[in-house]
Amino acid sequence: MIIAMKSDATEEQINDACESVRHLGYTPHLIRGEERVVIGAVGSGEKEEHLQALRCVPGVADVLRILQPYKLVSRELKPQKTIVRVGDLEIGGNEFIVMAGPCSVETREQLLETAVAVKEAGAQILRGGAYKPRTSPYDFQGLEEEGLKLLAEAREHTGLKIVTEVVTSDDAEVVAEYADILQVGARNMQNFALLKRLGRAGKPVLLKRGMSSTIKELLLSAEYIASHGNDQVILCERGIRTFETATRNTLDLAAVPVLNELSHLPVVVDPSHGTGKRSLIRPLSKAVIAIGADGLIIEVHPRPQEAWSDGPQSLTLPDFAELMVEIRRCVGNESRHIN
Repeated sequence: MIIAMKSDATEEQINDACESVRHLGYTPHLIRGEERVVIGAVGSGEKEEHLQALRCVPGVADVLRILQPYKLVSRELKPQKTIVRVGDLEIGGNEFIVMAGPCSVETREQLLETAVAVKEAGAQILRGGAYKPRTSPYDFQGLEEEGLKLLAEAREHTGLKIVTEVVTSDDAEVVAEYADILQVGARNMQNFALLKRLGRAGKPVLLKRGMSSTIKELLLSAEYIASHGNDQVILCERGIRTFETATRNTLDLAAVPVLNELSHLPVVVDPSHGTGKRSLIRPLSKAVIAIGADGLIIEVHPRPQEAWSDGPQSLTLPDFAELMVEIRRCVGNESRHIN
């Protein structure tokens, strides 16, 4: 339920309202808006007598039910967009964010060459997989902690923030030690033990939509993270599995405005996994800007033909630089900006 406090409610009244929420068996989540404070009360039941009791608490203006099963990430609870802060970057604000880099961290030379190039082109965040869950057990599985160390070196060298995937709950602590954003891959979107652990990690989370998951399921996975203490979640549309065989996945562009209607969390799009084709990344990246996404995550490799994973869907360094010129032009037309 949502407890809307009066605009002149005192801190004592706000604290008393939170205590009343706890007394009734709910967990309070305080949201301070520009004009008033709202308290999200999360728990099972939402009995009518509880709503009536909370309406009588001094300083409370009204109490409303949250109709969606995902409570904390819903627009019902928080109408204004959440800004996910990664150092001096803001994801979900006026700046359009681009994350770029190789699918896998392969070598020091490969990663640093890519990091310098995407930084010069205008990307703000370096992506790269140190732990790689693969469909085949015989495919390259990643350099693991050595890959994390190389990512940290690239950050030191370029100033780029780092996003990389966490595969298991056991890896969460070591990945959080190195990364700025913790990525949950499509295969792990409903790994609820991992989601709970990342709720306690104290780092922003990039949550990718599962390849066969509905939008509701994606938001409920985000709810797992938020309900365990972390509201710094970025949603990522990366394509879903359909009957279509012309592309690796079907990039669900409609998911972006739908998510913007249903949730206050920022939304980014991955056209690389969404299509699996290098030639389609440029047009879809521009479309993503037009439909209201907050950013892109794109695979880039200095020599895609030699990539240890996902070469066919990776842009070359010159191709990425050209794309960034076009992105700046499109973002400017949408009255936004990119550094």
